[in-house]
Amino acid sequence: MMEIRQLEKKAWLIRKDIIKMISAAGSGHPGGSLSAADLMTVLYFDEMNIDPAKPDKKDRDYFVLSKGHVCPALYAALAHRGYFDTKELITLRKLGSRLQGHPGVNKGLPGLEASTGSLGQGLSVAGGMALAFKLDGKPNRAYCMLGDGELDEGSVWEAAMSSAHYKLSNLCAMVDNNGLQIDGAVEDVMNINPIPEKWKAFGWNVIQIDGHSVKEIKEAFAKARECKDAPSVIIAKTIKGKGVSFMENIAGWHGVAPNPEQEKAALAELDEKEKLWEKIK
Repeated sequence: MMEIRQLEKKAWLIRKDIIKMISAAGSGHPGGSLSAADLMTVLYFDEMNIDPAKPDKKDRDYFVLSKGHVCPALYAALAHRGYFDTKELITLRKLGSRLQGHPGVNKGLPGLEASTGSLGQGLSVAGGMALAFKLDGKPNRAYCMLGDGELDEGSVWEAAMSSAHYKLSNLCAMVDNNGLQIDGAVEDVMNINPIPEKWKAFGWNVIQIDGHSVKEIKEAFAKARECKDAPSVIIAKTIKGKGVSFMENIAGWHGVAPNPEQEKAALAELDEKEKLWEKIK
């Protein structure tokens, strides 16, 4: 397990790689990738039972990225965790690369447990994993990250209902609640609020946090583990584009790559914030 300060520093590295990867590809989804960076960092560096040297070990925890378009955050976490060389990150979306625009297990990327991309399907996959672990008496846990805009489509609520019915306490969902989706504010496109009450109504253990506080994220995962009779969902309030001021809270940065000038400005800002963060800490 890593200390909070180490995790915060790792999240800054992942944010810089997200910008570099998407800029080099000329396409991708920076806004949601940046908002998910802190959750992804704590998940891969502190929470899950995984071993990059043995990616297929039997008792490992599984992760499903339901909002598959923010895979740059996942790829960067996997690389920095040691599943593959960080130099490969720059191949994002390139022909023949293992790092496609949406995760695909057929590409042979170690540490990747499920192909995703069609929104609203990932929780069903993770719930199925958790049910299988429970039926087999295995200690494995399943984790799933969803976007708040994603909650209004697919089989999300069927999965929520069945996961609670089977009391899948080994299942932990995370909602990246940045309030924006590709067409604008979530509440304007298809109002899903109040999100916590909906999950509670389906029988889930609901935990609400600041999704950019590493301390709160760590504590939320601990609370989820303590719950023994229901699946848990962490509603993480986040900022789309977190870390790059000209991207923050702008729906237009959902699926647009920064140009070379914008990449330079974004990296300079992240470098400056990292230095400031080190002084404060």
